[in-house]
Amino acid sequence: MTVPASYFFILSIVLFVLGIVAFFVKRDLISQFMAVEVMLNSANLAFLALAKAAAFADAQAVVFFIITVAAAEASIGLAIVLLIFRRKKSIRTADLDSMKG
Repeated sequence: MTVPASYFFILSIVLFVLGIVAFFVKRDLISQFMAVEVMLNSANLAFLALAKAAAFADAQAVVFFIITVAAAEASIGLAIVLLIFRRKKSIRTADLDSMKG
């Protein structure tokens, strides 16, 4: 029994919408960062569903590059969050109203 590709598209849309809602509702950088990761993974799921529906294997290569970019974004993003925490002693976005050191 195979799962239809439309189920994967629906799940991808739901995850992307939840990521957008979490990004705008949450007030600390770590939660917003995780919301962006959820949105990236939902895009990966949509690419894989498209590859399954069209029997097109090249989309899997695109997903591999997206995962690589997401890993690089995660490491750089966490480094920036750590630097902000060291300077401001907080990761709440309301406390980060100026870019001055």
